[in-house]
Amino acid sequence: MIEFIVIVESGADARTATKLAERVLQENIDWLDDDILQHCFQWTGLEEGTEFSCWSDIKKILISSGLKFPKYRGHHSKGVPLKADGAASIKILNLVRFLQKTRQIKAVLFIRDLDNQPERKEGIEQARSEHINKTPKLEIIIGAADPKREAWVLNGFIASNQEEEQILEEIKNKLSFDPCIESHRLRATSEKEPERIRNVKVVVEQLTGDDMEREKQCWEETNLKHLRERGVDTGLTDYIQEVEERLAAIIMSE
Repeated sequence: MIEFIVIVESGADARTATKLAERVLQENIDWLDDDILQHCFQWTGLEEGTEFSCWSDIKKILISSGLKFPKYRGHHSKGVPLKADGAASIKILNLVRFLQKTRQIKAVLFIRDLDNQPERKEGIEQARSEHINKTPKLEIIIGAADPKREAWVLNGFIASNQEEEQILEEIKNKLSFDPCIESHRLRATSEKEPERIRNVKVVVEQLTGDDMEREKQCWEETNLKHLRERGVDTGLTDYIQEVEERLAAIIMSE
């Protein structure tokens, strides 16, 4: 079975990114129902038997592979300095190229929180440009959440009862903007007052009651059109488009 490698920061990121991708694929391919989907491809990590790999484990995975990769002196092949995550992404792609000899890997998804560091996305894009025309064919999909995955959750949050409406209204009054429409503005990293209300993780916890099932509804059930409209500034719209343009083509060609 063909594999799509998933590189993320956490299991929650993997669940969000893969479920969104499945929804987008099913929207674009009319014959792709749930039963067929599970037989078309599998989400995997770099190591066999895993569902994803974490950025924090990449160095360990590379070492355990036993392979020798070129040392990167911080520069792209074209002589341009590599941005953050650029060298790590190139190493990951080099490992994937080796794994393609024995595994049917057709794509790699790089899912990353920007955390107020836009250069992370730029570095991954540099790695993609380095590999995009190599053989065998490998699609490289980038999902850069600005500032974090939780911003995508807020993009999909729609109050489902009076209590949630009231909590959302109170948060909107404190912020002077709607955190679901402008979640990219929630850039605080502290969970202490007075910055607490501008921390995207805190806002998600308040709106969902820290309930993962309620949180999941935001990306599993909210209309994709709604997510596209709200996700322009959080990287969600770009990610959906990447899946449409790069992953759907693989499924259609199999």
